[in-house]
Amino acid sequence: MQNKLKIINDPVHGFIKIPHEILFDVIEHPYFQRLRRISQTGLLNLIFPGATHTRFHHAIGAMHLMFTALETLKQKGIDISLEEEKGAMLAILMHDIGHGPFSHALESMLMDDWHHENLSLLLMNRLNDEFDGQLSTAIEMFQGKYHRKFFNQLISSQLDVDRLDYLNRDSFFTGVSEGNINTQRIISMMNVCKEELVIDAKGVYSIENFLTARMFMYWQVYYHKTSALAEFILVKILERAKYLVSKGVDLPATENLKYFLNRGKSVATDEDVERFTQLDDNDVIQAMKIWQKSDDFILSYWCKCVIQRNLPKTIISSHPFDEKFIEEKIKNTNDFFGIDNGNELVHQINRSLLPYDTEKQPIYLLQKSGEVLKLDESEDQLLSGLIVHKTRRYILAFPRL
Repeated sequence: MQNKLKIINDPVHGFIKIPHEILFDVIEHPYFQRLRRISQTGLLNLIFPGATHTRFHHAIGAMHLMFTALETLKQKGIDISLEEEKGAMLAILMHDIGHGPFSHALESMLMDDWHHENLSLLLMNRLNDEFDGQLSTAIEMFQGKYHRKFFNQLISSQLDVDRLDYLNRDSFFTGVSEGNINTQRIISMMNVCKEELVIDAKGVYSIENFLTARMFMYWQVYYHKTSALAEFILVKILERAKYLVSKGVDLPATENLKYFLNRGKSVATDEDVERFTQLDDNDVIQAMKIWQKSDDFILSYWCKCVIQRNLPKTIISSHPFDEKFIEEKIKNTNDFFGIDNGNELVHQINRSLLPYDTEKQPIYLLQKSGEVLKLDESEDQLLSGLIVHKTRRYILAFPRL
């Protein structure tokens, strides 16, 4: 009999226990093992060379934080059954199981606006059949339908264990210390009031630190102008490849990637799902390496940008760029390369962030009196009132001439 209660050594959280056999069985499954071959942060390692960690890493870390959070709540007298504990840990473990290659960038390109959460749910249901219904509670929690709301909130809200893990993990691997949050302190402040997740009032500054760390990570890392550009280029590459294939061009690619390049708009079939679970970052990297030599100038240009890390120039602004300025960049591109579709290589990208949404699942503070207050209404808050506005940045990308 195999020992399934393993311990994993994680660089961010230290030793992680797998306390239930079903967790081990899910981790061992090919659907989950695929996450080892899917980068957590897309092409971020072109900007932060250390950012080569994977979705596999992150899912295990989030599972560990869920375990820690549930232990904390139990110590505070919250009744949590074994079934609920397993359910919550399984739900967070599998929350990214439907991610496509290179994270978010390629979801809609490959599966026609299939969000990874739809795919995750589909794969969870398949696993549930395989494991004789042991994942039913997890699926209910993942969908946010469990009758005790705090379980759903631990999985997905403005302060969930998913965010707690990826902020710390991405901060660790990118070396951007502004994203480093004290997850243990935040988790130790978690509590439940009327079946909703709340934070003990004395944890207010830890929460503000978490929200601002997340804001800094977005602007400094995820929305860094070159990160935004690299993600955008990936989409452009697949868009161009799909367009060429539709025009009858035979583009060399792995069998599974070829399948998706040829796939029209339709409802997902069993074969789609089967092939999707065989697809990972390697298929896309291999294709980009080969397509550098494509006869199509646009495809070849974009692929060289990524593979040789010869990225276009970018300018960032808080206002949209002037049309004339953009036209001038397009004309220069056409003249330099001797082409007439330079507009394919000059793009304005924008990114926006609302650091804290006071309406959508606000964070509540539990006062000593037992009263519950919204974070932005607390007299103790210092910053929450300042981070409730959306910020937007515009990035103009054009070839280096």
